[in-house]
Amino acid sequence: MNENARKKREWVKTAAIIFLSVMLVLTFFSNTIMNYSLPEVAIQYVQSGTVTAKIRGSGVVESGDPYNIEVKESRKVDSVAVRVGDFVEKGDVILYLADEESEELQAAQDALEAAWSAYEKALLSDATTVAALQVYNSNVSVTTYRQRLTNAQNAVKDAQKRVDDLKEQADVLKEQADVLSNQSTNASIRDGELKDLQNWVNNATTNKNNAEAAKTFAENNLKALKGYKTQYENEMEYYSQLSVSSGDAVVVADALIRITNLQAALEKNQKDILDAEAALNAATIDYNNCDLELKRAQNALAGKTAVTEGDIKQQLASINEQLTNANAVLKEKTDALTELTGSLGQGLNLGDQMDAITKAQEKVDELTAKSIGATVTADISGTVTAINVTAGTTTSAATPVAVLQPEGKGFSMSFSVTNEQAKRLAVGDKADLVNAWRFDDVEVTLASIKPDPNDPSQKKQLTFDVAGAVTAGQTLNISVGQKSANYDYIVPNNAIREDNNGKFILVVTSKSSPLGTRYYATRVDVEVLASDDTQSAVSSGMLTGYDPVITTSTKPVEAGKLVRLAEN
Repeated sequence: MNENARKKREWVKTAAIIFLSVMLVLTFFSNTIMNYSLPEVAIQYVQSGTVTAKIRGSGVVESGDPYNIEVKESRKVDSVAVRVGDFVEKGDVILYLADEESEELQAAQDALEAAWSAYEKALLSDATTVAALQVYNSNVSVTTYRQRLTNAQNAVKDAQKRVDDLKEQADVLKEQADVLSNQSTNASIRDGELKDLQNWVNNATTNKNNAEAAKTFAENNLKALKGYKTQYENEMEYYSQLSVSSGDAVVVADALIRITNLQAALEKNQKDILDAEAALNAATIDYNNCDLELKRAQNALAGKTAVTEGDIKQQLASINEQLTNANAVLKEKTDALTELTGSLGQGLNLGDQMDAITKAQEKVDELTAKSIGATVTADISGTVTAINVTAGTTTSAATPVAVLQPEGKGFSMSFSVTNEQAKRLAVGDKADLVNAWRFDDVEVTLASIKPDPNDPSQKKQLTFDVAGAVTAGQTLNISVGQKSANYDYIVPNNAIREDNNGKFILVVTSKSSPLGTRYYATRVDVEVLASDDTQSAVSSGMLTGYDPVITTSTKPVEAGKLVRLAEN
């Protein structure tokens, strides 16, 4: 009996010791265990100091003086010869049009047929008209007369075109002769010019090859960076699942550290991808410019001939002789047409109908010439900023087929700011580009400050002149204005958060407990007074100075929740 009582007391004693030991361990290590589950935060302290405020905004680059290339007829587009961003010389082909009748040509043909019908109706309207036709030639029918008249008109047009072509050739030869008469034709000078042109071609070829290599490198670099991003995302998914599913606290902690590192790597990778995309864009523009420069050099070399002034004069004499003969043929054909129409016109009052036929025929001829092998060319030199048609679509007189930025003309961009921000600016202020290293020799100047049409009482619209290596449609992020001031409360930019209730910061507050000090994230609403690239001046009635604010965290942080401080 005593033995059983003694064993029972021993068992109770052992159980009590085990229970107290477990409670003691949990008491001492509960704080550490809990901390593993809390978001780790980095803090910086609110300070006073100086902020150089700048106004930031973004806008789309627009052409300062756009030139519209239009096609007045409704024509089907066969192919587009240029792309947005290409530089074209005056006369370069923009579009190739399909060889088919336009709606305007069909309408002109209908108008010509109607004019002939009106003419025939007037011709056969009464007995007097028929008698007059019989007086002219009793064997001529209306149909035969119509064919003779058409043939005579075409003969005059062909003769006139021959004269015009010869005059144009003569004018070109005269210009060449004038040029050669004003410069030496010494062979050594011509050789020197050819050598310079060949050097131009050689240099342009080298530049194009270098630009192509740079473009290829940028493409490969971007591809590799996107591969890294996929790798990081796959690792992130793996460790995120591990941190949730594993029950081992050490494994979970290691996974959280790995996730934090991967998040940082992903952020850097994303920035690298943006940089690589910008570099590829710049390399592509450079390659296109080098390719265009090579074509210019090749065309200049191909067009350089070693003709003498004597050669030009000999050709001009031959053209003048042909022109004399062509003028004689034109007079002959014109006289024949006059005789044909005049003889009939003595007995008929058909002047108005004949004028209508002539004008309608000229319109048909003009549109017919455009319907075969037609191209749309650049009227000026400039950069293509928009292409509004594609192969297979139909042109419209109401919409330009392409838009050019004239050579030497600038660009503009605009965005809106508050009236208070606008007071700190003046026309002529120079703006700085955000990530300026992505751009080459771009200058942005404030050109005007006007009321915003959408909110004229509260906002101003800033318009900037943009010069340099930019294209229409490109978005630029800029900062403008500079005004330094002292402020009582300055925090890092990454400490400022925003939700539907406005901007705020999270301040770390502490409370003592039997198990140690507990840290909480406390919301403090703020108003941002000024900002620069790294910090912002804020105001709030809840700040006292040197408050610890949360800048980064390993997990999302909510106001009122427990956090743990990062160990320095």
